[in-house]
Amino acid sequence: MKKGFILLSVLFIMLLAACSGGGEKTATKKEENEGKNIGAGGPTKVHIMSHFFSATPPSKDSPIKEEIEKATNTKLEIDWVSANNYGDRFNVTLASGELPDLMLVPDPFSPVFRQAVDQGAFWDVSPYIDDYPNIKNGIEEIAWDLTKMNGANYVIPRPRPAEGETFFIIRQDWLDNVGMEVPTNTDELYEVMKAFKEKDPDKNGQDDTFGFIGEIGDENMGAMGNFEGIFTGVNGEWKEENGELTHTVFLPETRDALEYLANAYKDGLLAEDFASLQNSQAKDMFKAGNAGIINEKAGALQDYYEQIIQIEPELEFTDLLPITNINGFNPQGPGFAGGNAIPKSVPEEKMKEILAMIDRWMEDDVFILHKQGIEGVHHKVEGDEVVIDTEKMEKDAVGDFNQIVYVSDPYASSTKPTFPEDAQKLYEEIQDERAKTSVPNIGTGLYSEIGNTYLPEFRKKVQDLKTKIILGKEPITAWDDLVEKLKDDGDMKTLTEEINESYQTRES
Repeated sequence: MKKGFILLSVLFIMLLAACSGGGEKTATKKEENEGKNIGAGGPTKVHIMSHFFSATPPSKDSPIKEEIEKATNTKLEIDWVSANNYGDRFNVTLASGELPDLMLVPDPFSPVFRQAVDQGAFWDVSPYIDDYPNIKNGIEEIAWDLTKMNGANYVIPRPRPAEGETFFIIRQDWLDNVGMEVPTNTDELYEVMKAFKEKDPDKNGQDDTFGFIGEIGDENMGAMGNFEGIFTGVNGEWKEENGELTHTVFLPETRDALEYLANAYKDGLLAEDFASLQNSQAKDMFKAGNAGIINEKAGALQDYYEQIIQIEPELEFTDLLPITNINGFNPQGPGFAGGNAIPKSVPEEKMKEILAMIDRWMEDDVFILHKQGIEGVHHKVEGDEVVIDTEKMEKDAVGDFNQIVYVSDPYASSTKPTFPEDAQKLYEEIQDERAKTSVPNIGTGLYSEIGNTYLPEFRKKVQDLKTKIILGKEPITAWDDLVEKLKDDGDMKTLTEEINESYQTRES
């Protein structure tokens, strides 16, 4: 690891040496010969590194790539790397000194990328974005805000919907069967879960159901985060009050959430083995009709519906109902999934042309290639209908181009074209209502040096205690003892100071 950082530091020095004092780089003879058309009207050569999820990546002579090149006036050389080992390849590429013109950064907050940014190895694109309206407006403001480092944007966020984030999905048909309304606060939620346990909501005459299924014991927060959020009003680990951030472990409402879940477990409203459940197991149990509430995105409900109707044919799609909020809370997503960065070794003029390429790529007439491919190759038009050859689309890995440039459908997390029309309309309306109360995770991207070593063990210790309290293996007073110790913990104090400093820098 030490050797890798030494190599990385050497790379940064080389990159900085290649840049002029004003941050611009004069093209070398090689660039003049190989890329002399930069800014001269001919195709701009752009070397890209990204990942793919298909069985095989798009071919070098992909017809989709050729159409994108024509539309954007570029010549693309794309290094497709399997998503399974992209992180390793990313680090190796950084250390090698041979950087592409545009590279996917899967985690803009990783220590390695942060070090690169601190050494000046990547362009801050924020001064340029106003000139590229599709990039500026096609990526939600929250994504630009949360990916800032030192007040600058060193990645172009890969857009994703911010609204419609994972929250509670409830069985409307079960609510009808037990004569209850959709819960809006924690007391009502508890009573609904209790009814789902005790009042035979599936009307099969058996005591075989419970209220909620999900990974409450997941260290990555998951359902635990949402159950705490409906008490604390906080999405994530940090609460802002009067400009200061406090870790949620110190909030009395976090304690309230633990007592709530401990009571729910004692009353049999949660799966007995919730602490060891895998995400796939929880999903399978909900599909099997074992529980009435799950933590999920509405946009993922197609598979749930298709599985449930195998055993309950009368189920309507809209019986899988997204809850709008509980206690006025629902989580907002960050609006991005990683980002793309342009190294400072790329001259400023070419950097602008890469931004122009992305901006043009995001136009409807180009991005539609990602959705339906090329007419006569990936789809045909029959009257007013576009009939897509999904097998050919998959064979040509058309969807993997989304990993480079993506235009986010604002409702993509809540609905899909395959949903019935009434479900699409309802879920969009619910998302619009959720947007009025959704809470962002303001801790996203905040940096603490001590947090690199302190937080992993801290989170594990805290989550282990939460699980034991919910299971009844530790009393709630054990939480009080932990909180009191943390108040005097030097590392926690340093963490809080550094996180607040990072927050103030981002907000300034």
